[in-house]
Amino acid sequence: MHARVVELIRYLVKGCAGESLDRAAVGETGLAHDRLFMVVDQHGKFITQRTRPRMAVVTPRLGDGTLTLAAPGIQDLQLDIVPDGEQLEVLLHTWTGKAVDQGAEAAEWFTEFMGEPCRLVRVPPEHQRRSGGLNEGWVGFADGHALLVTSLSSLDHLNGLILQSGGDSLPMNRFRPNVVIGGWDEPYSEDKVRRMTVGSVEVGYAKYAIRCVVPTVDQATGQKAGHEPTKTLASYRRAPEGGVTFGTKFAVLEPGELTVGDPVSVTEWD
Repeated sequence: MHARVVELIRYLVKGCAGESLDRAAVGETGLAHDRLFMVVDQHGKFITQRTRPRMAVVTPRLGDGTLTLAAPGIQDLQLDIVPDGEQLEVLLHTWTGKAVDQGAEAAEWFTEFMGEPCRLVRVPPEHQRRSGGLNEGWVGFADGHALLVTSLSSLDHLNGLILQSGGDSLPMNRFRPNVVIGGWDEPYSEDKVRRMTVGSVEVGYAKYAIRCVVPTVDQATGQKAGHEPTKTLASYRRAPEGGVTFGTKFAVLEPGELTVGDPVSVTEWD
């Protein structure tokens, strides 16, 4: 079977629930509107599932100039998006820059849901943040790179090992990828890709993805769900610099459009 795209997922608000798409425009910073918004604390520091797993059950939806936020136990909120307005200084890992504040209603909604002072911010129009790695590129409010790619064969291999040790298999959403590829016979083929064309988009390998605690969060409940997959990955997927790896990060070399079912053509392997 030839390799193809089996799923596309964007995350409108960093750390919140993803949205499966049939097709997506892809710009220099990845899927259109991916991590367009971010939640920050009262000091402007980014907040994610690493420390607040319940963010997983916040479901954002994009409308025509609006953003709707939904979560259990709180009334839905529809906001008018502020594309360019009052800006805050924000901290995302080691990067500091500006972000457009989305106003009091959004802040109150997230503050109530999270139980701590929060604000919602948006990537500003003039945003420019470089991504590093083998192929450098541009990135919005994602952790560090435009696209995270995983494959079904890698997940099947991992789940086989988890099942052997008496655990339960895990869904792909634990890894929060942007592009899921099916049809590669060999697991972890994505690690060996250096350049590939998918649909009308060309991407270049940046680095492998070192995983934090988020894959241990059940994305349906927003609760920590044991030590898998980290425990099993630690037995054979340790990174030299520490941590475990699953998935690969890519820079966008040629923007275009992706559609579920698009063929994957690898033009350069490691």
